[in-house]
Amino acid sequence: METLSVIVPTLDEAQGIRAALEPLQPLRAAGHEVIVVDGGSGDGTPDLARPLADRVLAAPRGRASQMNAGAAAARGEVLLLLHADTRLPREADRPILGGLEESRRSWGRFDVLIDGRNPLLAAVACLMNLRSRLTGIATGDQAIFVRREAFLAVGGVPPLALMEDVALSRLLKRVSRPLCLRERVVTSGRRWERRGVLRTIALMWWLRLRFFLGASPDRLAELYERPR
Repeated sequence: METLSVIVPTLDEAQGIRAALEPLQPLRAAGHEVIVVDGGSGDGTPDLARPLADRVLAAPRGRASQMNAGAAAARGEVLLLLHADTRLPREADRPILGGLEESRRSWGRFDVLIDGRNPLLAAVACLMNLRSRLTGIATGDQAIFVRREAFLAVGGVPPLALMEDVALSRLLKRVSRPLCLRERVVTSGRRWERRGVLRTIALMWWLRLRFFLGASPDRLAELYERPR
């Protein structure tokens, strides 16, 4: 049976790291592995993660470098790139492994549900899922999974400060169309509610447009992180 390597990049996630990793323990019991890659936390995240992961690694800060470090250490045939604030459905290995085998595709992602109080978040998630199906582009919130050989063939996650998930999707589309699973992951809506849902929608579309027009990902990351 093929195995999964779940790669979780972290940075100062002490408050929620146990809640992120505890749901992954059934996957470990089934023979899959969980790798946490920390980007220099100052709040003790690695120590909290160690009992709940197969390995805890350190890498330069940035999701791209952290996920590439996890992939280099992974033993599974399929890599699952999981944000620390995203929760998988139960027995997520079945639709991933079964779907990849049946479809003969090399990568894919889940549909997403955004957890939050604002009713607009449901519409945002629906549009994200629809856009992904139409374009073949996935976001990190949708828990991208990919066969190891395909990941290596495209050179891993592009070393970008922002939009690394979009760039990775572009590369993987050259290998195959994505497998779009209708099972849902649940991701936190905290950044949407903190900035304001409509404002965040406008910001992300603006950043995405500038990225496709060739703007520097470093500059876009500065704009994304700027307090508003």
